[in-house]
Amino acid sequence: MNSVIASPLLRDARRIVVKVGSSLVTNDGRGLDEAAIGEWCRQLSQLVRGGREVIMVSSGAIAEGMKRLGWRNRPNEIHELQAAAAVGQMGLAQMYETKLRENGLGSAQVLLTHADLADRERYLNARSTLLTLLKLGVVPVINENDTVVTDEIKFGDNDTLGALVANLVEADALVILTDQKGLFTADPRRDPGAVFVHEAKAGDPALEAMAGGAGSSLGRGGMITKILAAKRAAGSGASTVIAWGREPDVLLRLTQGEAIGTLLVAQTQKNQARKQWIADHLQLRGSVTVDPGAVQQLRAGGKSLLPIGMTAVEGNFSRGDVIAVCDPQGLEVARGLANYASAEARLICRKPSSEFAKLLGYISEPEMVHRDNLVLTR
Repeated sequence: MNSVIASPLLRDARRIVVKVGSSLVTNDGRGLDEAAIGEWCRQLSQLVRGGREVIMVSSGAIAEGMKRLGWRNRPNEIHELQAAAAVGQMGLAQMYETKLRENGLGSAQVLLTHADLADRERYLNARSTLLTLLKLGVVPVINENDTVVTDEIKFGDNDTLGALVANLVEADALVILTDQKGLFTADPRRDPGAVFVHEAKAGDPALEAMAGGAGSSLGRGGMITKILAAKRAAGSGASTVIAWGREPDVLLRLTQGEAIGTLLVAQTQKNQARKQWIADHLQLRGSVTVDPGAVQQLRAGGKSLLPIGMTAVEGNFSRGDVIAVCDPQGLEVARGLANYASAEARLICRKPSSEFAKLLGYISEPEMVHRDNLVLTR
């Protein structure tokens, strides 16, 4: 569990989600730390210029709002938290926009709630937006939409949000920057015998026993939320690094393969995890029947399912629902996430993508099911 050998996992990562906590972003509540945010943005710009895709998940809106409102203690009332977030989000977004622009990058503010990712259509819309921003070379800066959330839909902490975003965009790695060096076998502030954990398997039950409670009065997280976030991110194949956010050039050195902080290694390959999730954990809402040529393309060619190969549509499903793909005999050969609802699918059945706009009034995707969202079952 304590190997210090530099890992190629971060060195080879092409798509990275970086999460920073409130205490770092706001300099322990004293206000937005312009120098620190500027440093992270400088490193992000170098990563993007080097061909990587990066997403920033940033806490700090509520803490910054508290500072601007003159509040010393984090409120408990949800409407007060929402008010603080509304005030603080203005400064947080402006700071990232300014610092990223100074480094030659565009930025985009994205606010999410749990409901956005629990609903499959909104999940796919959020995914499409983020992937488009990445293709454009823009850095999305994501925070929980604290101005509208209630207790029922809150992520609870931005460590969890970082993991959910990593799963959403199928990131190769999640980097959690915190005010601690990483994970210890016990709280080093209380136990002088605590040993630093350089590397471990994400999801190892022993890790949760090591982690303590919330680390500061500003955020809701703590080492336990980071351990659980790493476990969640590992479900889609993303490994996680927990590291000190003020370590010089921490992001650049990690992506060069240097061993910094605690590396929690995912035990599942990215594609395997996503396809296992589709195959085993979602209910089927409908099906499409395809011609023999489409079956051959799916099985041997590893292709996406195009509407032109569909001969029939069954059921009542929405965009983002899991549907079965059946051969002419009615036997399921695959399943995947539908890019179009059943009513739309019936309109574009047997049609080329060039006709979608005329039939639907718009075009979402050229595929009915993209190959990344499809798993063969027979």
